[in-house]
Amino acid sequence: MENLTTYPKKRLSIIIEEPFLNRLLDILDTLDVPGYTALPAVAGKGKSGSWRRDALSSNVGGMVQVLVVLDLEKVPGVLQAVRSVLDRQIGIVSLSDVEVLRPELF
Repeated sequence: MENLTTYPKKRLSIIIEEPFLNRLLDILDTLDVPGYTALPAVAGKGKSGSWRRDALSSNVGGMVQVLVVLDLEKVPGVLQAVRSVLDRQIGIVSLSDVEVLRPELF
């Protein structure tokens, strides 16, 4: 197997209520984040108990996860902006180290 070179980046995971998704994505766009992926969260359990997407009558209580991979130097500005959205609603943010194959995409 070929020895592939990987490059360090940061992975930001943001779980937020679905009605606030567009606001979050607009903020990420203004920060020149290179890309993101939004995925529906189908179930979860936390401080307020368990929930399942299929038991909700609308998307109001639904959650989505936004994944962002970016350079370390962009992290403080992005976290500060994300915090401004999450200070007023439910949300979880985690940051982790990742390795990517094509650094020019991030």
